[in-house]
Parts: sequence; C-alpha cells; structure tokens
Amino acid sequence: MADTESLRQLVHSRAPLSTWFGIVLLFTLFGVIVLAVIGPAPRESDYEETRAKKRMENLKTSREEAAKALSTYGWIDKNKGVARIPVERAMELTIAELAQQKPAPAGPIVTPEPQAPAAAASPAPAASPKPGAAQPSASPSAQAPASPAQQAPQSAPESPSPEPSKSP
Repeated sequence: MADTESLRQLVHSRAPLSTWFGIVLLFTLFGVIVLAVIGPAPRESDYEETRAKKRMENLKTSREEAAKALSTYGWIDKNKGVARIPVERAMELTIAELAQQKPAPAGPIVTPEPQAPAAAASPAPAASPKPGAAQPSASPSAQAPASPAQQAPQSAPESPSPEPSKSP
C-alpha cells in the first residue's frame, strides 16, 4: 500500500515554480531565434515600384518577341523544312488559294412542314430527318406505304455531292 500512495503523490504533485519559469523562458528564446532568422526584412520605400518595373520590362520583352515571331520569316524546323511566315503574308496566300478553288455545291435545304394536331397523337416516334431525304406529308392518310421504286420519283432532285451517300 505504501508504494501506491507514493506513486499517487508523484503523479499528483505540482511542478515547482522554477519548472514553469524554465518552460516560459524556453518558448521566449525560441521566439527570439525565429524573429532573428525569419523576421521582417527591412524594405526600401520603392521596393514595390522596382518590382513593378521589372514586371513591365518582362511584359514588354515578351510582347516584342511575339510581335517579331508574327511579323518575320524564320525556321521552325530546318531539317523538316518547316518555316514561319508573317501573318499578313499567310492571309494573302490563303485568300489567293481560296479564290482559285471552285465552290462546292451545297446540299438541299429541307424545312420541316408544320404538323397537324392529329400527328401528335400518332404512335410513331418522330425521327430527325436526314439531309437530302424526302419529308413525309403531315396528314396520316397521305402516308401510304410505298415500294422503293415509287419513292425515288417523289424525292427532291439532289445536286451531285462530292462524296457518295452510304446507306446502312
């Protein structure tokens, strides 16, 4: 029993005042060291102005380099034969090239017909029309099934397109 009483006294005994003073002194010393090493560096009054001037100089040089790259000739990869030309000259060449090409014919433009209220009640789902396909008429009585040979004369005449149409 005497051992447990002595352990309780050791555990519950208060630390002496010198221990607390030593801990506070240790934290204060640590704070002083941190302030000495990392502390606020004295800056001149024109510190921000000099930083702004450096940024402006960097911006000016990068803009000059970009303007030079856009307005002069130069090699991008000499081994591959890839060169850089000025933007103005590239636009002139593109306009001349497009002027020599013959315009390709556009496909027919088919506008959907207004649907009657009876068409809204029909069970068939509305599919998106394919370009160049004939549109069915709005009335259900006119939608009689027809053979493929009969549908060909009904479709709108198509202009020749550069690519043949593929059916699934």
